[in-house]
Amino acid sequence: MKLSVIMVAYNSETTVARSVRSFLEQDYADKELIVVDGASTDRTCDIIAEVADNAGMAGASISVVSEPDTGIYDGLNKGIGRATGGIIGLLHSNDVFASTGILSRVASAFEGCDLDAVYADVEFFPEHAPEKTTRRYRSGKFSPAQLGHGILPAHPTLFLKSDVFERFGRYDTSYKISGDFEFVARIFKDDSLAYRHFDEVWTRMQTGGASTSGIRSKVTLNVETLRACRTLGIKSNMAKLMVKYLRKLPEFLPAGWR
Repeated sequence: MKLSVIMVAYNSETTVARSVRSFLEQDYADKELIVVDGASTDRTCDIIAEVADNAGMAGASISVVSEPDTGIYDGLNKGIGRATGGIIGLLHSNDVFASTGILSRVASAFEGCDLDAVYADVEFFPEHAPEKTTRRYRSGKFSPAQLGHGILPAHPTLFLKSDVFERFGRYDTSYKISGDFEFVARIFKDDSLAYRHFDEVWTRMQTGGASTSGIRSKVTLNVETLRACRTLGIKSNMAKLMVKYLRKLPEFLPAGWR
């Protein structure tokens, strides 16, 4: 079973080598990385080529397309259109897989099971200390009934069968930050989706992304999330969305305190 991993990048020269190496170090051989670069003005594409040239590919393939786009969701849609694997996941250009066996774990999760989606937990690390963990987001708390509270499984850990995109469509590019919420809510609100959560960390995510970088982004995130809920017929309001921040507080406690 071939696994496709999509990476959307833009001016990521300081982090992209680490992310690409994380993909190449996966012990699952039948894999491809599709990098969709938004016409970076730095050395992002050169660095990807250097890392690929110096790596023993071991059956893996890396393809790169660099051209202007309208944002991350446009880039993801381009990557989905180029994917040739039966399973599709993603890896942000400043994130890494938590271990070298993640893609093997994903493949085994789908084998012999009639699943459409699998997902796990994500850890966050600060920009200048990738060995540290500041927070763990536990996807096990998610259920479709909580979509109205803005609660999702960890999107960076979500792997889907490729036909899910044929059944439900791709990302809505009219969203700046909450396109992942709208897409995930769209598929998980449908009772026909078969999925499973794994109580494991699959991805380590660097803080400072579009949805975690300040008050203004939080406002945009919640306004767009509420719009998505109304569009999809999910009952929600701003008060319900605010409650999720209280629920996140235990994620910041030391492991022994949670």
